Amino acid sequence: MSGDVTRAALALLVAAAQLGAACGGSSKPAAAPAAPSTRAYAETVPDDGMEIESSRGRMEPAVIEAGIGPHKEALGECYTSRVGQRRWLGGRVSIHWEIQGDGTVTAVKLAESDLGAWPIERCLLETARAATFGKPKGGDTDFSIPLEFSARGKHLEWDQEMGSRAVGSQLDKLDACAKAKGVTGPAPEDVAITIYVGAQGKPQSVGFASAASVIEDAWADCAEKAILGWRLPDPRNEIAKLAVRYRPATT
Repeated sequence: MSGDVTRAALALLVAAAQLGAACGGSSKPAAAPAAPSTRAYAETVPDDGMEIESSRGRMEPAVIEAGIGPHKEALGECYTSRVGQRRWLGGRVSIHWEIQGDGTVTAVKLAESDLGAWPIERCLLETARAATFGKPKGGDTDFSIPLEFSARGKHLEWDQEMGSRAVGSQLDKLDACAKAKGVTGPAPEDVAITIYVGAQGKPQSVGFASAASVIEDAWADCAEKAILGWRLPDPRNEIAKLAVRYRPATT
């Protein structure tokens, strides 16, 4: 993708329009039905690499467009207004909506994100939560829309083993965030954490995603503050990007 975030946001509407072809039978489903009442659809938009996926009930493209259209510029601005001089900051985000048969949005979450910037991710969530939709066809539904934010600078990629070794037991300290001020529910079950590390091993930015749980803003605020205080291996005049998974301790 070109890295033009405004273009990425505008492409949401193109992706929504493309869903019509996938649901109309001119394109093959992205996945076989998991059960008679559930069917997944996907269509890739040429050039931009955008996709839109839906399961169970079906949301008409025009309904998705009407819901997201008023917020498309705000989604792009979440990145452009917060990236600053961090040219190495970029990644893929998948925003996921769960919707009842009457059109009520029951959950919005970042099902995927390796962007590694909670302030941007939180803005994307707040914008996505403001979207309202008409009734889906066929009952309760859910769908995801990916966005790609291309980094314009370079960074190192630490693999999973290096990342886990770098973080070590510090990850256990996030258990305390389940009791942080403003947290009303249990800790998220399975969280992908992306961290950028700079000079002297100081974390520069951190972000979160979970397909299993809705991550409360208060929990992520607490976790971000904790992680930014960690000390990790020094990437030596480079910015390093790593990813680890957090699962709360069982009680």
